[in-house]
Amino acid sequence: MTERAGLTRRGYARALVAAGGIGALSACLDEFGEREIPGGIEEGEELPERQHAWNAVCEADEDGNVRSPRHHVLLSLALDRDGEPTDEDRALLEGALETLERAYEWSTDGLLFTVGLSPSYFERFGSEPAGVELPHPTALTDFEEPDFDEADLLLHLASDHEQAVLEAESALVEGHDEVNGVTVERGLEEGFSLEFRRSGFVGEGLPAEKQDDDVRGIPSSDPIPEEAPFFMGFRSGFRESQATEDRVTIEGGPFAGGTTEHLSSMTIQLDVWYEQDTHAQRVAKLFSAEHAREDVVGEYGESLSDSSGLTEERIEATAADARTEGVVGHAQKAARAREDGEPLLLRRDFNTVDGGRPGLHFLCLQREIEEFVRVREAMTGADLAGNGVGQTLNNGILQYLFVNRRGNFLLPPRSLRALPTPDGEW
Repeated sequence: MTERAGLTRRGYARALVAAGGIGALSACLDEFGEREIPGGIEEGEELPERQHAWNAVCEADEDGNVRSPRHHVLLSLALDRDGEPTDEDRALLEGALETLERAYEWSTDGLLFTVGLSPSYFERFGSEPAGVELPHPTALTDFEEPDFDEADLLLHLASDHEQAVLEAESALVEGHDEVNGVTVERGLEEGFSLEFRRSGFVGEGLPAEKQDDDVRGIPSSDPIPEEAPFFMGFRSGFRESQATEDRVTIEGGPFAGGTTEHLSSMTIQLDVWYEQDTHAQRVAKLFSAEHAREDVVGEYGESLSDSSGLTEERIEATAADARTEGVVGHAQKAARAREDGEPLLLRRDFNTVDGGRPGLHFLCLQREIEEFVRVREAMTGADLAGNGVGQTLNNGILQYLFVNRRGNFLLPPRSLRALPTPDGEW
């Protein structure tokens, strides 16, 4: 069990989420007491048909940017049978998810969650999901060799309260018999196996506190700004740089109202990021050389308001910047994949210390996986290499990120989330 000594209360809460399990839940309740978490829906009430409809119930910052929930848990689950799922399997999963909806308010103050289905799940039927391109994950650059997430389901639990994600997880996979005062009739351990568990966090102060937790690879000499919600020291998820929930929603076919999800789990070479580069160099590599030269970002991105600050002219000048500046920005490159000026991806990524090192679970939603691939190709910038920048050197932030795993998933509409057929039947 995680030791309390030397950790702040906030740091201890984050460490308990990272540890997981009933033991972590018990320690959480002992340390913080049982929180007043608002309850969920009553009989006859309904939640949005879109599982990914989170923005309306998330808080926004002073610039109108949506704040992500602070604590996250990812559960990869495999169905304990060969072939197609049965009606009993569907009832087990749907019953467990409905229990969470009765127990917790659909909000960051309660619990938000999604369930995604992998390409391997649909192979049980010998068919792909109708109207949706859902390819198996692959390596997307010449310099990565990731493992692939191929279990049937991916559950994403998120809340501002560590108690909520720990309690929900324990009810789903560890036989805990109550969640926020609601009795759990059956847990998923009756029909599913847990393939892996991952966790993370996002929010002001949380990355900075990790410098005191003796995590390998986090520098102590150059502190992460206290206000930064991400390890790399800057705000992200600017409103004007995010796709809307409408933009990422599937519009036709039996899975209309759903979306696709990509998950990349990666390690960040954070000590090099801070100890090798100055603040201005970090700004140039994350945004653009012009951002650094004009000093428009601020200490942690507070000067950028609701946008990354990339003009059409700066985006179009990416190749020219590679030649003349000797560096191109991560955001600058990725923005080249926009359509009619509109972003394609809705990012919901978060920091992690899984494996005892700083990292990122890059989780994004898009209408088609191909759109993520297109953005990733633009961000990789292979067309820029040798044209003033290297394959990874000074080519955005590529030299600091190491992709360990990739996975692709379909998030069906809520009414089809519990093990649908490829034709969208239940």
